[in-house]
Amino acid sequence: MTNKNFALSLIFAAAAFGAAPLASAAETQLLNVSYDVARELYKDINPAFEAAYKKSTGHDVNVKMSHGGSSKQARAVADGLEASVVTMNQANDIDMLADRGVVAPDWAKKFPNNAAPSYSTMVYLVRKGNPKGVKDWADLAKPGVAVIIPNPKTAGNGRYTYLAAWGSVVKKGGTEAQARELVTKIFKNVPILDAGGRAATTTFTQRQIGDVLVTFENEVNLVRAEFGDNFEVVYPSISVVAENPVAVVDKVVDKRGIRKEATAYLNFLYSDAGQEIIAKHYLRPRSEAVYKKYAASFKPITLFTVDDVFGGWRAAQKRHFDDGGEFDKIYATK
Repeated sequence: MTNKNFALSLIFAAAAFGAAPLASAAETQLLNVSYDVARELYKDINPAFEAAYKKSTGHDVNVKMSHGGSSKQARAVADGLEASVVTMNQANDIDMLADRGVVAPDWAKKFPNNAAPSYSTMVYLVRKGNPKGVKDWADLAKPGVAVIIPNPKTAGNGRYTYLAAWGSVVKKGGTEAQARELVTKIFKNVPILDAGGRAATTTFTQRQIGDVLVTFENEVNLVRAEFGDNFEVVYPSISVVAENPVAVVDKVVDKRGIRKEATAYLNFLYSDAGQEIIAKHYLRPRSEAVYKKYAASFKPITLFTVDDVFGGWRAAQKRHFDDGGEFDKIYATK
């Protein structure tokens, strides 16, 4: 190579190297830290948002994802994972981030519907023909019924399942002692405590362990859609409202100057397009019009809230899921 050609190659290489930061700087990146059974939802939400944002602003934004058990994900953000937004399956996890100064203390007032653009509930997935005859919460406590539930210490759907079973007794006039007895018997029937909901689904569907999987309505419907007649969905007589709250991670978005994009991303979840995608993934949308359009996907069921029975998520966490709480005492007797 001649000196002239060598010099030109250095110039072109430098130009190419210098162009890369300019190209990446033109594209804003967001990190959405979410719970694990929301993977399929955000595979559809993210490109739809990116296209809508580009069309309305002319700017490019790219959304990256991190999935795992809801509480585990929240702890990772508290420990320094630089999420732009969090999209969880329980308010308790975002409250913890608020206590750490990671999100705003009034995060639940930043967006409509207590900052929850969708909600779900806990139902059952059983094997074809429902051989154990599972119909309601009491059936999960019967001897010989193997129940797959993820760990309530790390997974939001495990926590909701625990609260749904407990609340089913209280809302029907039972005592706290009777509720504790039912939950104790159910968890004695749990052979494996997976860390997250998707792992629990894999245990039930692919490893063929258990007679019934208790998880979110949207998760069981997605499994049914994938595996067809191998499974059936069973609705209990009563269950808990499982909201999907969201929040902007203030410390990160302000440091990176991306608050506008992060806020637009969460607002997109409330848009007609976002609500349509939510409903198609069997999550119950907040839009009345979209809910009516997809009403056939959502079987009527009596629902109660965590506030109704437990006095809110903070009280439920302290009594039931903190170290040494009711769940630890129950599981210690397993």
